[in-house]
Amino acid sequence: MTPTADFWQEHKTRLRSYIAKRVRERDAVDDILQEIFLKAHTSLHTLKSPGSLTAWLYRLAANAIIDHYRARPSWLTLPKELTAPEPERDYTAELAACLQPLIHNLPEIYQAALVLSELEDLPQKEVAKRLGLSLSGAKSRVQRGREMLRRRLLDCCDIETGRGGILGYEPRNKNRDGSCC
Repeated sequence: MTPTADFWQEHKTRLRSYIAKRVRERDAVDDILQEIFLKAHTSLHTLKSPGSLTAWLYRLAANAIIDHYRARPSWLTLPKELTAPEPERDYTAELAACLQPLIHNLPEIYQAALVLSELEDLPQKEVAKRLGLSLSGAKSRVQRGREMLRRRLLDCCDIETGRGGILGYEPRNKNRDGSCC
């Protein structure tokens, strides 16, 4: 069976439209169309029924489209300027982890006042009541505890601060685990 030139021209237009609806790249549409006609030309002798030629061409087209998408990588490499930036470090959270051990190394009278005031978020009046101190005595202990804690933290780390809070820090003397506290 040998199809006429008009038959090929008619199917070329229809197949191109069929492929173009499924493949966005114009160059790829023409490449796929060419593959279909090459395959049809070399395999036409295997077609059993001349009435099924159109259906056979569309089956070849569907398979060629599938092959086209399979051949493409399943991911695209993004340009470097579009890659996600490294997440910003949360210096405040990192230093907060150092505070607990530093607080526990304070003298007991300041440690208790700071834990109640800063960690348990109790008003200083309640701190005074729990510790059996006057309000001014509790305020004094909390203030002295904060100052001791601040000095120990600054002995441990160089801290850079700004309007947004802690901008960065560098441990002065690192422990075996890389921390400074």
